[in-house]
Amino acid sequence: MADISAIFFILLILGVAFPALLTAWWLLFPSLVVRAQIRVERTPWGTFWFGLVILIAVTVPIVILLALPFGPAKFLGWILIAASLALSSIGSAGIAAHLSEQMKRSGTAFTPLGGFIRGSLVLELAAFFPVLGWFFLWPLLLVTAFGATTFALLNWKPREKDQLSSTVASPTHA
Repeated sequence: MADISAIFFILLILGVAFPALLTAWWLLFPSLVVRAQIRVERTPWGTFWFGLVILIAVTVPIVILLALPFGPAKFLGWILIAASLALSSIGSAGIAAHLSEQMKRSGTAFTPLGGFIRGSLVLELAAFFPVLGWFFLWPLLLVTAFGATTFALLNWKPREKDQLSSTVASPTHA
C-alpha cells in the first residue's frame, strides 16, 4: 500500500511541478518564451525538423558518454541529459503560450497568467493521455520543444510574410 501511495504522490507532484516550471520560464524569461512561441506558431514543421537535428546532435555524445566505462563520463552524460531536457522546457513554455493564444482566439476571457497556466495544463494532460499521448504526442512535442528552444536561444526569427511577398513581387535586378 505504501508503494502505491508513493507512486501516486510522485505523479501528483510532477503533475503540479511541470506547469509551475513552464510558468516560471514564462515569468522569468518572457522574451525567450515569446520567441519560442512565435517559432511554433509560424513554422511548426520547420521547428520540428530543426529540433530533430538538435536532438540527434545531442543524443550522439550522450550515448558515447554513457557507454564509456568511466564514472565521471557517465555522470557527465547524465548531466547532459538533464540539461538538455531542462532547456527544452523553454520550448515547451513556448508551446504552452501558443496553446494559450489559441484559447484566447476561441473566445474565452482569461488573464494572461491564467491563460498560460491553462495552456500548460492542456499540454501536460495531452501528453499524459495513455498510449496516444505517451507514444505519439509527447515525442512530437519534445522534438518541437528542442527546435523552438534552439531557435529562441539563437534569436532566429521566422521571416515576416509581408517582407517575403514584397521581395517576391518586386525583385531587384543588379
